[in-house]
Amino acid sequence: MRGQRLVAGLLLAAMMFLSGCGTSFPADPGGTLEKVQGGTLRVGVSPHPDRVRITASGSGNDVHNDAVQGPDADLVRRFAAQLGAGIEWKQGTEQVLAEELKHGGLDLVIGGLDDKTPWVTHAGLTRPYAESRDQRGDLHKHVMLVPHGENAFLLELDKFLMGVKESQ
Repeated sequence: MRGQRLVAGLLLAAMMFLSGCGTSFPADPGGTLEKVQGGTLRVGVSPHPDRVRITASGSGNDVHNDAVQGPDADLVRRFAAQLGAGIEWKQGTEQVLAEELKHGGLDLVIGGLDDKTPWVTHAGLTRPYAESRDQRGDLHKHVMLVPHGENAFLLELDKFLMGVKESQ
């Protein structure tokens, strides 16, 4: 009986300690989800014939919102709307965008990327949300890139993408 009380007391103390830590899981060390909600979603965009088209650019690498077209761009717009966020588009190559994401200049990268992307060392990947086949018949499972470690943001985006996938 005394052993059970000791274990119960230790469990209660551990629960009180953990609840008082103020830490929520999953967490965003860089605060991406919190910054984006009601703010601005900074999206790197690389053209891809089936997933993203860019019809015109703005100044430098910035792209006007209505110039970004395609299924991936539509998904980003819907996700941003769900978060109450505006979108700032930045055009570039996958390499440049992955570097920008790695160093905190972007929140998300799209452009027909698949789950075999070499940029996994620079970024976290969403779960595959769409599939396509290339001219050789090879299957590609499409993903988006997010900053490494921004797990709350990634979870929110994954939930959104899975909801969209299930409704199709």
